[in-house]
Amino acid sequence: MTTTIRVMLVDDQALLRTGFRMVLAAQPDMEVVAEAGDGAEALDVLRSRAVDVVLMDVRMPHLDGVEATRRICGGEGGPGAPKVLILTTFDLDEYAFSALKAGAGGFMLKDVPPDELLSAIRSVHSGDAVVAPSTTRRLIDRFSTVLPSAVEQPVARELERLTDREREVLVLIAQGLSNGEIAARLVLSEATVKTHVGRILGKLGLRDRVQAVVLAYETGLVRAGDGSR
Repeated sequence: MTTTIRVMLVDDQALLRTGFRMVLAAQPDMEVVAEAGDGAEALDVLRSRAVDVVLMDVRMPHLDGVEATRRICGGEGGPGAPKVLILTTFDLDEYAFSALKAGAGGFMLKDVPPDELLSAIRSVHSGDAVVAPSTTRRLIDRFSTVLPSAVEQPVARELERLTDREREVLVLIAQGLSNGEIAARLVLSEATVKTHVGRILGKLGLRDRVQAVVLAYETGLVRAGDGSR
């Protein structure tokens, strides 16, 4: 039996919501169960409506998508916090970066082809991040200046929970390598790399590899420009 993904559309432009709704309505495994015109309205709706994935705009009146994402991922939107997929007009938007730090599962451009949007929704619903490795590198390189320059000791100590191999894998994740590329680099099976990634996320209490990338840069484990593809 196919699980139906309950989607909420949050955007202050009704026309865009209509377009997304039409695309999603044609899918047998998706259903738009709620809509909102800003972050504050989204939080109100989520308190009484079960949602699996929120398609969240970042620039909205009253309460923007970044703060709304932070509150949703923090449980303010009610029990069973949904996954958040950020939709932005501009590639490498600093708001999208902030939303990723706030807990979003990824970000995509609003003009993304329908099949890529649908694939992203399914990926986020299953717990995967949808920021491609190459995009992750560009994102971090572009906005490394907004990351703390000094290592915050409480955060840095968290890395002590990792084994040497796990830390090595984390560095490669932060450099934008996929699991397959990490496996080739370290001469490991892809299944083994996937296991390492899962343990890294578990030990550090992270939702996905996007947050792992952010943490690696925040702690100074990796800096913009480190490594090469």
